[in-house]
Amino acid sequence: MTGPLVPFREFVLKVHSRCDLACDHCYVYEHADQSWLTRPKTISDEAISWTARRLAEHATTHALPSVTVILHGGEPLLAGPARLRRVCEELGSALNGIAELDLRIHTNGVQLSPRYLDLFDEFHVRVGISLDGDRAANDRHRRFANGRSSHPMVLRAVELLREERYRHLDLGLLCTVDIHNDPVAVHDALAGLEPPLVDFLLPHATWDDPPPRPDGSPTAYADWLLTVFDRWTEQGRPMPVRMFASVLSSLNGGPSLTESLGLAPTDLVVIETDGQLEQVDSLKSAYEGAAATGFDVFHNTFDEVAAHPGVRARQLGLAGVSETCRRCPVVRSCGGGLYTHRYRSDSGPGFDNPSVYCADLAALIRGIEERTAAATESPAVREPDELLAAHLDLTRTLLAVLHDTLDGRGGALWDDAWRLAATVEADTPGAEALDTVLAHPYTRTWLVGALEDVEAGRGLTGLAAERLGATVAAAAVRAGLDLPVPVAYRDGGLYLPTLGTVLLGGRGERGTAVVRAGADGFLVRRQGAAPGTELRIAREDPEGPHWRPVRVLRRATAPGLLLDDLDPFRDCFDAPVADRLEAERAEAWADRIAEAWTLLADAVPDQAAEAARTLTTVTPLAGGAAEPGRHGHGALGVGAPADAKELALGLLSGFRRAKLRALGEVTDLYALDGTWEHRTPWGSEHVTFSRLLAETFERAGLGLYDPRFLTGVPEALDKIENAAEVTVDGKQLISAVRKEISGTRSATEKNRGRSFPSSGRQTNVLASDQKVTFE
Repeated sequence: MTGPLVPFREFVLKVHSRCDLACDHCYVYEHADQSWLTRPKTISDEAISWTARRLAEHATTHALPSVTVILHGGEPLLAGPARLRRVCEELGSALNGIAELDLRIHTNGVQLSPRYLDLFDEFHVRVGISLDGDRAANDRHRRFANGRSSHPMVLRAVELLREERYRHLDLGLLCTVDIHNDPVAVHDALAGLEPPLVDFLLPHATWDDPPPRPDGSPTAYADWLLTVFDRWTEQGRPMPVRMFASVLSSLNGGPSLTESLGLAPTDLVVIETDGQLEQVDSLKSAYEGAAATGFDVFHNTFDEVAAHPGVRARQLGLAGVSETCRRCPVVRSCGGGLYTHRYRSDSGPGFDNPSVYCADLAALIRGIEERTAAATESPAVREPDELLAAHLDLTRTLLAVLHDTLDGRGGALWDDAWRLAATVEADTPGAEALDTVLAHPYTRTWLVGALEDVEAGRGLTGLAAERLGATVAAAAVRAGLDLPVPVAYRDGGLYLPTLGTVLLGGRGERGTAVVRAGADGFLVRRQGAAPGTELRIAREDPEGPHWRPVRVLRRATAPGLLLDDLDPFRDCFDAPVADRLEAERAEAWADRIAEAWTLLADAVPDQAAEAARTLTTVTPLAGGAAEPGRHGHGALGVGAPADAKELALGLLSGFRRAKLRALGEVTDLYALDGTWEHRTPWGSEHVTFSRLLAETFERAGLGLYDPRFLTGVPEALDKIENAAEVTVDGKQLISAVRKEISGTRSATEKNRGRSFPSSGRQTNVLASDQKVTFE
């Protein structure tokens, strides 16, 4: 077994080994392992003390912030209030000052009373109750030994937990699926109790002892659960359902939320009433001794159990599932199913198999995906305006996080700027202007770098601390707000994002100036300078001794892109940025980009139109080739203008890479990148999913301009769509790309005879990298 040892964070403590019900589907008493017969009924004082000691030891060794202990059985309430109090006191005392203790108890509810709940309230023990639905469903299995129904007593327990004084202790309901029960009736019975959570559990089964399938359907359990899902959705999802939430999370690139699904390593261990340390309890369904480790709390540490081969096998993620599962596109969501459900005695290693519920899990995951894709898809994938809005929201969120992290340590200029930002935002034109400045790509560069410095304990650098004031001043000027904003300047220059640099002095000179909007521009006066000595800058002033504007590339057919060669945070590319361009060179840039854009607008009008809406800024690079940078959506770093045809291809390439990176910043297109490798259709190299997606997305866009790039793209799209890594949003993107290239025949005819740069040559345009309330 390879990989680091995974510490336990969840501990199931058996406080009583017998039960007051005779449930015929219970894995403890009715399945293969009958070791309960040899266990003491109640956990001893010695076992409690040693468990507490081992918990503290484990939490200390691994610096665990918290540990979860689930009091279990049999039926744990049979241990009695005095014994449960002893458990709570010992565990709490041992972990005091070491880790937070999250105590829970799972019960059938029959014995639950105010006496127990008052005890649980004292020690913050939360309560989960097993209930299989309405009376008919619950009575199918959960009865007393004499056949008497337990349902009325369980309902009383649930109602007791719903009382205001105990509601905070309610963990929710655990329901074991039985396909003989009416799924709608089960759902409605559970939902009617208004639980904080419902956890549906597949009945424990193996290939040796498979689950009942009355009609022989390989997806009977999926069909039952999907009927529940449909009812749950129809009723407005009245309560969280852990199984459904887990599938939805993994489909969208998130983690699994339950041990029975997903690839997350197990971090659970069981302490029996005699102090024996065992693996997850459900293994008792496989064979006698399947859960045993040979360790106990008296002689062994939890680290020794964590190193046990059986435990390690459940901590290997993808490497721990069968070869069949590793090749399956839904494995990221199902994780091969619960480890116990893979057991088959006539196979090599007994658990190296797909789950006995394999077909059910696949049908459930695909069924939920089909039902929810439209509702869970991010609109940013299909709508350029939504992508821009998502990025503005992300930038505002980063600014809010930075302000909160600074917690008053930003300095006087920062505090003044934050206060003035609230004034700007309270004005409608001001709020729009502030959004415009915050959406400037290099705002993101500033925020990401500043946040990294602050979180690393380095504090804000001068430029980073000063940028907020410049941002607020630029917004006020754009909105024409008569608001004096203090802004720092250095090396004699005061830069206002998206506007330009005011020259106040020579190199090395620094200080603070006040910026104030005027009738057709703004005024700048050094702080402390005499009245009447301010500089007056008109917004449309050409470059002069005191003003260097951010130029706008205004040419017919091309969008009005900012040619930003001034922003101090623009140096976010691997290739060095160019210094301020001379006027003649800037004109040459404008001419060449306009020529290239004309070619794009003629050959790929849809992409050219989208690029015109989403790209805002071009930054000249000193190097010939462009490299990725870390900035917000809307910027391209471009080398010296080349031949218009090559530049057009480079601009299109850069736009495609910029868009994909921007999407990746606001939504998950894939998960577990690098877990699998894929061979590209245009080469023999095996690459990660992210690279396959990036190359395919770029080639598809370029192929609409030069059809030679489309070679292998349809095959790559098939490969991506059927990969385990792709999420709902990733599939949405692939669907959009398929639609995009569906008309390539007309594009081919349109571009026939056009001379293109070699498709193997690297272009010299690079894409970009990838909320706040002011109070």
